[in-house]
Amino acid sequence: MCGISGFIDFKKTSGIDILQSMTDTLYHRGPDGSGIELLANSHAQVGFGHRRLSIIDLSEHGKQPMQFQHLWICFNGEVYNYAEIKKELVELGHSFTGNSDTEVIIHSYAEWGEKCIDRFIGMFAFVIYDTQNNTVYCVRDRAGVKPFFYYFKDGLFLFSSELKSFHKHPRFKKELNKNSVAAFMQYGNVPTPHCIFSDCFKLKPGHTITFSLAENNIADRVLPENQTQYWNVYDAYNKPKLTVDFETAKIETEALLSSACNYRMVADVPVGVFLSGGYDSTAVTALLQKDRTEKLKTFTISVPDIGLNEAEYARQTAGFLGTDHTEIECTQKDALDLISDLPYYYDEPFADSSAIPTTLVSIMARKQVTVALSADAGDEVFAGYNRYDYLMRYGKKLQSIPGFARIAMAELMNFVPANRIPVLKNKYNFPNRYEKLKSLLRDPSAEQMMLSLSQQYTEKQLTELLEFHPEKLITAYTSKELGNESFSPLSYMMAIDYQTYLVDDILQKVDRATMTASLEGREPFLDHRVIEYAAQLPNDYKYHNGIKKHIIREIVHNYIPKEKMDRPKMGFAIPLAAWMNNELKDMVNSYINEKSIKEQGLFNWEAVNRLKTAFFSGKSEYDFKLWYLLMFQMWYERWMK
Repeated sequence: MCGISGFIDFKKTSGIDILQSMTDTLYHRGPDGSGIELLANSHAQVGFGHRRLSIIDLSEHGKQPMQFQHLWICFNGEVYNYAEIKKELVELGHSFTGNSDTEVIIHSYAEWGEKCIDRFIGMFAFVIYDTQNNTVYCVRDRAGVKPFFYYFKDGLFLFSSELKSFHKHPRFKKELNKNSVAAFMQYGNVPTPHCIFSDCFKLKPGHTITFSLAENNIADRVLPENQTQYWNVYDAYNKPKLTVDFETAKIETEALLSSACNYRMVADVPVGVFLSGGYDSTAVTALLQKDRTEKLKTFTISVPDIGLNEAEYARQTAGFLGTDHTEIECTQKDALDLISDLPYYYDEPFADSSAIPTTLVSIMARKQVTVALSADAGDEVFAGYNRYDYLMRYGKKLQSIPGFARIAMAELMNFVPANRIPVLKNKYNFPNRYEKLKSLLRDPSAEQMMLSLSQQYTEKQLTELLEFHPEKLITAYTSKELGNESFSPLSYMMAIDYQTYLVDDILQKVDRATMTASLEGREPFLDHRVIEYAAQLPNDYKYHNGIKKHIIREIVHNYIPKEKMDRPKMGFAIPLAAWMNNELKDMVNSYINEKSIKEQGLFNWEAVNRLKTAFFSGKSEYDFKLWYLLMFQMWYERWMK
């Protein structure tokens, strides 16, 4: 895993020094080496920059940017099955100078063209420049594990693994996209394909962009709606459900997961596994350790003084499976000290507070390994989130209430404020839930429930908060691609999560957290073969009688006794309310005050002040709303001033 950056400049004003500066900003992604190439073309300047984290083929043969014949490549990621593809290419007459997956990719493109990506199992973002045909080909992996940002304005195309590279180009105009600001306040991230800056986008997962340097078509080709899709999770969800009994499905799921896990052990450097003791990470660890005589290196983080402590469970699991286990204990101070650095590494506004412990465990694990496997996406693929519980438990109940009765109840609730309801008004987050219930009474569809459970601010609250009237961004949250014959509320919600929350929250968090520490993160549950199979399984195999991730649990019980595993899901919970009322109170007041809010002109100070005052007066349920605002203000201070 590495960092890539570069430009295609049709005005030919970009020099080698700019390219070097853009690339150097990604040092943390690749401290093992750097390479840049400024390539001459009669139509445009083409600049490729690369920072290398050496994982496969540590020699100079893996150095990038890499050339083969008339092709140049700049690549970030891993193609895990490169050895099999290389063997096939050798049989077709190709010869190789080294043993890197980068070289296999560029030879694959030379042999099969754009169809080569159908053969790749892995995570990847790359750009290939064909000097013979004057074409540029940009690719992002199927699930969106690796990031790919790009910008186009006034004849300048920029690309990078992180936005911070763009700030080093003098012609990059950092104009705020206000619609993206509104979306961030809803979701805690800026949804793909959009970006916080105007004229700037993310390449969508499973998509490519191809454009010609010789034709004046780049302005149209780079628009998100014109990106070309080569893989779609809905293709799997829209297939008929498999008619397979549960035991057979369990065996086949375990075989796929074992293959995915073992592929992700391919490396020429030390590899470890993040082990929380929960079902997903235990599944990854168990499937890897079962056929190995050498002990896996496993890592767990705990921050006992904030109540984040899975160490005991992980220790028991590691002992049962026989891994070489390391417990990483951090303090609240370690966690708090990271907060001021978050806007630099997350150079687009980002509000998931679990970025803090994820970064801490990455920094500590990097002292022993260069690659770490994690179990992210188990929830999206096998129905593990609490929101799926809400959907299954309450969705049908709400829909069973006659429409006129639901509307009447919602209207009645408009006349009864949440803070006037005895007993319930003192329940955590009750006012927010009260508002969301009103919207669900008006529309209890799976679509509305998904939006309600995904958004932090209701539409009414957002309107009050903003000083402008945003346009709704077109995102995967409103996808209608799940066919009628395949539709179920659970499948709908899981497919939406796979394309939204997973991409823009979980994967962005893990990429930035691991890369902060120059650590490569790998995700077995995101092997495309796993979701293609799991999407076709009957819903009952994933959510069974109120039990989430049923099939994963049953696989794990083959290796760890059920009684050792059954406990509430913990997650990386951060005590935001306590922090902002104490240790971070000065930070909140420093970034969220009348002067800065009014100068900025984005938020209504009266609404912000009401929120802030209510929080400090004891309304701890507003912690996430205030945290979102704080994260935006910190980002704005770092990147807009």
